Amino acid sequence: MAIKSYKPYTPSRRFMTGLSSAEITAKPSVRSLLVKIPATSGRNHDGRITSRHKEAGAKKLYRIIDFKRRKFDIPAKVEAIEYDPNRNCNIALLSYVDGEKRYIIHPSGLKVGDMVSSAEAGLDIKPGNAMKLKNIPIGTIVHNIELKPGKGAQIARSAGGYAQLMGKEEKYAILRLPSGEMRQILAECMATIGVVDNEDWANITIGKAGRTRYMGIRPQTRGSAMNPVDHPHGGGEGKKNSGRHPVTPWGKPTKGFKTRRKKASDKLIISRKKGK
Repeated sequence: MAIKSYKPYTPSRRFMTGLSSAEITAKPSVRSLLVKIPATSGRNHDGRITSRHKEAGAKKLYRIIDFKRRKFDIPAKVEAIEYDPNRNCNIALLSYVDGEKRYIIHPSGLKVGDMVSSAEAGLDIKPGNAMKLKNIPIGTIVHNIELKPGKGAQIARSAGGYAQLMGKEEKYAILRLPSGEMRQILAECMATIGVVDNEDWANITIGKAGRTRYMGIRPQTRGSAMNPVDHPHGGGEGKKNSGRHPVTPWGKPTKGFKTRRKKASDKLIISRKKGK
């Protein structure tokens, strides 16, 4: 999808860029696939902020996406390509031959009128088709990848996202993620062929603060600009360094500090040391 610029009739609009809507073919037409989800603004059931810098943002409805792709051996026609305000990629509306309609993440290259399907095996290797990893040829580019069979896709769902199938070992498939990480995933998991569209999403320029507010993102305040009671970096005369390594407001080191244990056996060792 191409990047478009705007006529600079205000200073903030001079450097603003956005994505062209040339691929969008229709507005939402299936009311049963639209759901109203209340905005929490980062607050939990007690009303306390548990995720900072969030607000409601622009009003929007959630589109129910089929991340499982378990409607096997029933072909579907791409009826429309729509904008989704809840994600950075577009979505495609599928109309199955039995009359059911579902939304999927739009793969790059999939056009209105194309036929797609999902099955355990035996499908053509073309964008939009979904199969189990064990039946996809090695070297294929995939997205919408499950981590647990039947749970639904969790990996490579955002704009430009993909992974490459590098090999198979017994009951596992080996995938190379865009970060370079090699990951083993159960070969029974489903994956969709192709790359998620909107690859240029990462290259757009927001242009003004208000545009992030529409997205539901509130401003961040530097810890060094706060008081010591509010942040470990706060306080001091003038604009000075906090005198310690960067930490979160709760004192946990940041910028490279690892918070995950490498193996499940490490948890067992720690519990034994505590006498549990």
